[in-house]
Parts: sequence; structure tokens; C-alpha cells
Amino acid sequence: MGLSDLVYGVYERRLYQQIPQERRPRHVGVILDGNRRWASVQGTSSSAGHRAGAAKIVEFLGWCDEAGVEVVTLWLLSTDNLNRPPDELEALMGIIEETVTGLVEQARWRLHPVGALDLLPAHTALMLKEAEERTATVEGSLVNVAVGYGGRREVVDAVRSLLQEHSSQGTSLDELAQLLEPDHIAEHLYTKGQPDPDLVIRTSGEQRLSGFLMWQSAHSEFYFCEAYWPDFRHVDFLRALRAYSDRERRYGA
Repeated sequence: MGLSDLVYGVYERRLYQQIPQERRPRHVGVILDGNRRWASVQGTSSSAGHRAGAAKIVEFLGWCDEAGVEVVTLWLLSTDNLNRPPDELEALMGIIEETVTGLVEQARWRLHPVGALDLLPAHTALMLKEAEERTATVEGSLVNVAVGYGGRREVVDAVRSLLQEHSSQGTSLDELAQLLEPDHIAEHLYTKGQPDPDLVIRTSGEQRLSGFLMWQSAHSEFYFCEAYWPDFRHVDFLRALRAYSDRERRYGA
């Protein structure tokens, strides 16, 4: 071990000690951004960048386990990404399928697909559903795998599901308008029954949410990191946790 590794390890431990257990997030959402730009800097293909990003996921989930995070949401593919060139999209879907299969084989986390599965290739949608079934009894933390996800689409799907539910019960639109509350929509979101994200991390230096967990993140704290996702380090994660623990959460006030 070199001197730089030793110093880095000391710094990591110091950071970790600065994060009180009671002030750590239960649910962390992550926008895994910068794979293609990382690939460009490296002088390699977009697929190589996506593979490098996929390789970071297991390591990141391990860090979350160590920090006691109960729910993690990973945004792997947006609905906008579905408009990419066919060859690139096909390669990306293959990488996502390999990644999710690898997570299933780890048997460390419960997986839950989050997104409009009907927009995905049939084999990808089926694989995501099977991944959820195969990990349903795993005792580890819950990992939401957001593929074909868009915040606006999620809200539309939630409202559509709510309307269909009440229509089947004979509720008129006028009656529904009188009784409708935010919690009724929340009960139909992809993440229903889960705590809202306490902390949302976005890598690559971009400082916007792009619709990620648009409804659920109303009271979340945000942390924007300059590193591209494949270069995201444990120390970057600890800095995000420290920043979160130092903030006074106001829940919209």
C-alpha cells in the first residue's frame, strides 16, 4: 500500500466518523450520469462507458449497505433515452439486462423494477419482472431499478391507475374530485409503500433532476457531484452523506 492509499484510507475513516448514525438517509436515489462523457474522455465507445458505469453499481450498493441505507433507487434508463439510435439502445439494453442478472445472482438485495415496462423490449421487461420475483425473499435492502423511467410518465400512470380503480368501484368523476388527496396518487406510484428519497445524488456535474422521482423528491435533499459515474468513489459517497447529515431538513418550509 502506497502513501497516497494510506492517506486516502485515513480520510475515508474520518469522513465516516463525521456522519452520525441517526442522521443518515433511509432512501437514496441516484442519477447515474456521465457514462458517455467518461467514455469520450477515455477515447472509447459509449458501450464501454455504460459497462464501466454498470461495474460501479455493485460497489456502490455495498457502500449503501455499510451506511445502513434501506432503499436505493438507481436510474439506469430514462424514457427519453429510448429515443437513442437503435444500435446504441440495443447495446444499452443488453448491458442493463446483464447488470440486473448479476444483481440477482448476488442474492444480496431485493430488486423492484421502476418505470414504464410496456415501453421496453418484451424480453427486457420480462427479465425485470423475473428479477423482482427471484429476489422477493432476499433479506437485504430494497433496490429500485429504474429502466424506461420518466417522472411525468409515472404521474400519468399513477393517475390512470387511480381512475381505473375508482371506475371499477363505480365512483363518478365528480365524487373522485371531491375526495382526491395527494396520498391517493402516491398510492399508485411505482414506489408505492416506500419511504420517499431523503437524498438524491446526481453525478457528472449536471445540476438538475430531469424528472427523476419528481413526485417523491418534493422534500428530498440534493447532492451534485462533479465526477462522472464510472469515477464515483467511496469518498464521494461519504461526502454526500456528510453534506446530507449537516443540513437542517425543512420539508418544504
